[in-house]
Amino acid sequence: MGTPAVVLLSGGLDSTTVLALAREQGFTPFALSFRYGQRHSVELEAASRVAETIGVERHVIADIDLRTFGGSALTADIDVPKHADVTDVTEHIPSTYVPARNTIFLSFALAYAETVGAQDIFIGVNALDYSGYPDCRPEFIRAFEDMANLATRAGVEGARLRIHTPLISMSKAEIVTTGLRLGVDYGITSSCYDPDGQGRPCGHCDSCLLRLKGFSEAGHSDPLTYQAV
Repeated sequence: MGTPAVVLLSGGLDSTTVLALAREQGFTPFALSFRYGQRHSVELEAASRVAETIGVERHVIADIDLRTFGGSALTADIDVPKHADVTDVTEHIPSTYVPARNTIFLSFALAYAETVGAQDIFIGVNALDYSGYPDCRPEFIRAFEDMANLATRAGVEGARLRIHTPLISMSKAEIVTTGLRLGVDYGITSSCYDPDGQGRPCGHCDSCLLRLKGFSEAGHSDPLTYQAV
């Protein structure tokens, strides 16, 4: 087995590309997904397909319930915002922001890493084509990494833990191009915040619009079938 690494895997475009990159770099991935009270299970079904297709040592789906707190269109009875065009997506923090989600997810990833002897955690945060989430910024990642090395036995004993963010300065088009180079099948992924009962993406939430923009600018068609609008 190669060097172990924990990869946060949502089943979306970004995390799937990160998993492929981790494998390309020679890591043995331990995938971690979350059933956190999100409004649909489509992304978890996609995460399972991605983990099986790309290949991981183990795929854990952790159960936590962020609906207890609500405060997000993804975990409460709040409509997911939709737009006619990607130009309507702003850098203001939208209602789809789940309070402290990446902090929570990375904390679980940190515990998972300690149990499997991993010093590396991969996460698909992006600071260019994104919806204004504060926990996707480089300064957040640096601060969490510093904290992680103070808060764990591994860190105290000198095993420096690293948070890898290979997509953080990429555009969505660059991410798509990278994934296609690595042979990623984006037809098994899911990025939509509000898919229908058949799992088809809506085409108008922030995530769909940014995904479509990435494929268009990369000169490729998104393999997913979108809802008729």
